Order: sequence, then structure tokens, then C-alpha cells
Amino acid sequence: MTAAVGTLERSRLWSHPELRLHAVLDATGSVRLGTPDQDWAGLVPLVEVTATGHGRLWSGERFIETAIGDRLTYRDHETVREGGGERTTIRLADPETGLVAEVVLETAPGAAFLRSRVRLVNEGSAPLRLESVSTLTVGGITDALGGLDGLTLHWADNDWLAECRWRQAPFRDQVVPLSRPAHGHEGRGCFERSSQGSWSTGRHLPMGALTDLCGRTWLWQIESSAGWRFESGEREGAAYVALFGPDDAHHQWQHTLAPGEDFHTVPAVLVRGEAGGLDAAFGELTDYRRLIRRDHPDLRALPVIYNDYMNTLMGDPTTDKLLPLVEAAGRAGAEVFVIDAGWYDDDAQGWWDAVGAWQPARGRFPGGIQEVLDAIRGHGMVPGLWLEPEVVGVRSPLADTLPAEAFFRRGGLRVTEHGRHHLDLRHPAARAHLDAVVDRLVGEWGVGYLKLDYNINIGPGTENGPESPGAGLLGHHRAHLDWMSALLDRHPGLVLENCGSGGLRMDYAQLAVTQLQSTSDQQDLLRYPPIAAAAATAVAPEQAAVWAYPQPDHTPDRIAFTLTGALLGRIHLSGFLDRMNDEQFALVRSAIRVYKDIRPEIADARPFWPLGLPDWEDAWIAHGLRGRDATLVAVWRRERADAPESRTLTLDHLRGVEARPEVLQPTTADATVEWDAAEGKLTVGLPRTDTAVLFRLAAAARTATPGDGVSQGVQASTGRSG
Repeated sequence: MTAAVGTLERSRLWSHPELRLHAVLDATGSVRLGTPDQDWAGLVPLVEVTATGHGRLWSGERFIETAIGDRLTYRDHETVREGGGERTTIRLADPETGLVAEVVLETAPGAAFLRSRVRLVNEGSAPLRLESVSTLTVGGITDALGGLDGLTLHWADNDWLAECRWRQAPFRDQVVPLSRPAHGHEGRGCFERSSQGSWSTGRHLPMGALTDLCGRTWLWQIESSAGWRFESGEREGAAYVALFGPDDAHHQWQHTLAPGEDFHTVPAVLVRGEAGGLDAAFGELTDYRRLIRRDHPDLRALPVIYNDYMNTLMGDPTTDKLLPLVEAAGRAGAEVFVIDAGWYDDDAQGWWDAVGAWQPARGRFPGGIQEVLDAIRGHGMVPGLWLEPEVVGVRSPLADTLPAEAFFRRGGLRVTEHGRHHLDLRHPAARAHLDAVVDRLVGEWGVGYLKLDYNINIGPGTENGPESPGAGLLGHHRAHLDWMSALLDRHPGLVLENCGSGGLRMDYAQLAVTQLQSTSDQQDLLRYPPIAAAAATAVAPEQAAVWAYPQPDHTPDRIAFTLTGALLGRIHLSGFLDRMNDEQFALVRSAIRVYKDIRPEIADARPFWPLGLPDWEDAWIAHGLRGRDATLVAVWRRERADAPESRTLTLDHLRGVEARPEVLQPTTADATVEWDAAEGKLTVGLPRTDTAVLFRLAAAARTATPGDGVSQGVQASTGRSG
């Protein structure tokens, strides 16, 4: 469908019933996106652009109310339906600069998500120096009473070893009322979160949400590894949300758009839930993530992965150390064995600042690394290797043999960070080098799994000629995604794990291409539960790699604790399994069997949190997956001064259902589980601290009626820790 301007009256160009959103055209030609029945003034222009010489109409911290955004007027629009999806393109033009904005809105029938991208084209006669461009703006958001007092803001802090820490605050604590009628102006500030440097999630997740007291939720995600920012504030008595990729103020990003040239923003998505709060919205977002990512058999098979690094070899692999672990991992039920960092280290001064050639260390593998790779295959596992492709150590020969233009540079100087240089994958020499490396590892050595790590934050980016650092980082980021996609085109069975010092580059630009995401480098098993439980907010469960590192000096409770926490994601097994006694090893084998039984349920289940999203110090933590036929719930109890021995979990989606609780893991936990169908409440008892349990609730044949007192209990008796 294509619409002509005709007689311009305020009218709807586009609607999304599930999101309750409308793109509305007014008599001046301005197009705005927002909720129905809201004052036009409370909405925000569909695209906001700042450019040198064309700033904002109201100066402050906000990146809305821009001069160009205010001038952009409707040109035309069209909707195309194909492949079960719907794509609407709305075109706007600025009569002063000749800038044209094509806003692409993508969704699917019945889906509660809206994905947006913007293409800017310079149809003018002069270059335009862009400083910020919105990907998606939405206004007119209010609570159930039509105000802002009932809204709550949600965001996630992120850090090395402490990922996915969700926070919340009343909207009015962050965006205070300013008595606008008294002075006639909006405020100059807003609530904002942004990235810094090349770790896209080094400070925060590129996500946020607004909820109200009735459980209605707006949840958003920005898909960028090269800079992002979101803001929320007040406009004419309603809240707005604006989502951006990199910008000048936060990321040193400017982009000069010459006449005839175009620029594409990073994508972003908005999810809406009418009820059910954050759980329901994260369920919708999980469905969306599965829809946009590259298809791969790994996402259905979910093989068990053993990795030699965490709390085990820690970057010091040798043939003698690996072969016993390979044999033990195979017996435990692992299906992939990854040799992590250090396999290339033959340098007396250490490998950190000498990496880049990615050749096996002869001193570590006297019989050649193929001896170990063959042993992995001989025990029925796929061999994997760790690789940090984007860096070259300052002492590596490649630092001198590759051209200077193949590296990140600023001010004409090569950038150095923590003993490494950074490759720019837009340069053919950098890409040819990495293609040769991967084709050797995969094509010649038969490696089927690559853990792609990223352990430095290179800062704002690279200057390639006149470009800004932020534009250079965005260019490299897009070339990096293209490089990984090409690897998978050449090697369709290859599995790629995205790791950034754990979860410091955990975004869906990367995860739309790679199959797995490292969730953390956290080595303390008692600190991992809040990360493991909240990981599904950032990553689809079947992509969330969670460490389980049982050790021969652990008690049975400790072994069960670390194993149980990984079973609702992608288990990354580690630990000195070869040194365990028979009883300890049996606990590991039992957990792996449970995982293999439940993994078909993980791949299409939706996450939820019966106790709410976890706080870092919570004594009790719960995370569940809601599948078609059953519900899986993991519960942790950590030692805290006043932690009760049992907790009640509310499972509203099972209210009135006669379910059969079944403890799956561990078989040694003294866990009690009691289900009250009428109230939809589950009471879980863990009499000892630092223990965990995984159970399934499968619906029985009949449905309970409210008040019938249906209650079932199950107890798993276990040995106690020593």
C-alpha cells in the first residue's frame, strides 16, 4: 500500500494493535509515533537528527526536539507483507537540507514487537555532518490513570564478573515533576543509559523498560556493538522513549553524508505487554530474538560443552593435562570439548601480548595438537578452540608484517591497549589473515567450535582518514559481523561462541549471528546464581552459556549447586573431573543426564522469575522456563543471616492447574516442593544454605477449580555435605 499526501489532516498512517501504537500524520506534515488518545504535543517526531549547524530547539541533555526532526515532513509510505512478516516504510524529507529519512518498521501478525531501522539519504546539494540519529522514538506513554506517578523505570547494570544486575526506580525519582505550567517549558534532562568504548555491555545492557502498576510493560533493546544510548523523559505530561546508536557526545561519532550518500542506523526493538509485567515482556522479547537470529542446528541440539579453562587449566593447557580431562569429560557425557586460552603459547615471556599467529605451541603439544584433537574425537566429542581474532599482541610478528591501515589508529598513531593492537576488519589484509586462520583450524584441523573472545576495550574507535573514531568503530563492527557470517557460510556446521571477558559484549548484533554467549567469567560459584538467573533477560536461554565447575575438593552440595545453576541455559562444564571419586563423578553424570532430558524443552520455552529479577545479594533466587508441556524452575538458597528455610513462589500461569512437581536435580538435596493449584503457589524448602534444586511441573489431566485445595508435595532425600 502506498499513501499520497492529499489533504493533510491528522490521520493514522500505520497501526500496531498488539502494541497499541499508531504513526500519526498532522496537518503540517509531521509524523509521530505513540499510543492512542494521547495529546499530539506529548508525542515525539518519528526521527530525531542532530547535525553540525542543525542542533536542537531546546538545549539540554535530551537528544529529542531537534531542528531537523521538527522539519521532517511526510513524503509517502508503503507496507509489504511477505514470509509471515510485515514491513512498513515511512519516508520523510527535510526541505532545508534535502535530507530524507526512511523509517522501516518491522513486525509480524499477532506479535507484540516492533523493530525499527532508519536510512538517511542526502538528496541535498551540500554535505551534512551527522552527530546523532534516532532509531526509534515513542511518546505518549502513561500509567493506567493517565499520568506518570505509577510508572517504574528498569535498567540493567553490567560489569566484569557481575553481569545482568537489573535495577528499578519510580519514574518520578528519575524524571521529577517541574511544574511546567509555571514556566511554560519542559525540563532539560532525562533518564539515560549508554555504552562506552568497544565493550557494548561493559557498563549496562542495551535494554530498558517502563512498567505501570497494572503490569503493562514497554521493553526495549538496541542491537549494536559499536555504541548505543537510550533516554526516557517527560513531554507534555506523558513519557517518551528514544533509542539511538552511537552519537558524538557519548561515542565520538560523526558521519559526513555527502550528496547522494546514505547511512543506516543500528536496529532496535520495542516490546509491549498489556499484562504480566516484565516476565510477559521478556517472553515476547525471547520470541523475537529467536526470530531474527541466524538459523543453526546447534540452537536445536544444545550439545553439552566441556571447556578446560574455568577454575581448571586457566590458560595453561598441555597434552599431559588435557588427555585425562578429555577422557573424563567424554565419560561424563560432554559432546563438545573446548581447549581454551594458551594452546598457542610458546613464548617465555607469556602469551598475552604475543598473540596473533594462532599456531599451536610445540612445547605444549610434543606430539602435535592433532594428538589431542584426535583424542577428543575418539571420545565422541567435537573439538573446539579458543580464539581472540580481533587483537594482535604488541610482540607478535604480525604487528610488523600487517599494514598500518589494518589496525585501529587515532591521531595517526596505532592504538595500544593492555599489550594489544586491534585489527580493523574493513581492511582486506586483516580479513584475509583471519580467514586463513579459521580455514586452517576448521578446514584442516577439523575444529567444529570456536570460542571467540574479546578482552580489551579499545576506546571510542579508529580514525581511517577523515572519519571520526565512533564511525570507525561502527564500520569495524559491521565488518566483524559480516566476517562471522561469511565463516558460517563457508563452514555451516561450525559453532561460534561470543565471549567478551564474559558478558561485556552481550548484544543482539552479535547474537543474531553467533550461536552462544558467554554470560560471565565469575569464578565464585556462590556469586554466579544472580548472573545465571538473570542471563535470560539478555540472551535467549538456549544461547546463554553458564559455567558449572565442580571440583574434587567440593562437598556433594557444592557440586550439585554449581551444576544445577547451569541446567536452564547452555551448560559449560569444567573442573578436574578426572580427579573425582566415583560418588562425585556420579553426581556430574546425573546432572548431565538431566540436562539431556530437558534440553528439548529449553529451545522454545519462555523465561520467567517467580521471585522477581534477582538482586546481587539475594538469599533466595528463582528462575523458570515456561514450555508448552511443562514448567521448569531452578531455585537457589545462599547463606545469608536471616534466610528462611523455605520460600513461596507464585506461578500465575499455572494457577488452577493440578500440576505434578518432580525434583530433577540434584538427587541429593533434601528439597521439598509443594504445589497449591488454587493459589498458583509453589513452596520450596531447602533446609541447608548454599544448595539448589531444579524441578519440573507438568500439568495433570484435569484442571482444578478455584478453592478445591489441590495440593501435591514431593521430597527428594539426599546425602548431606561433609
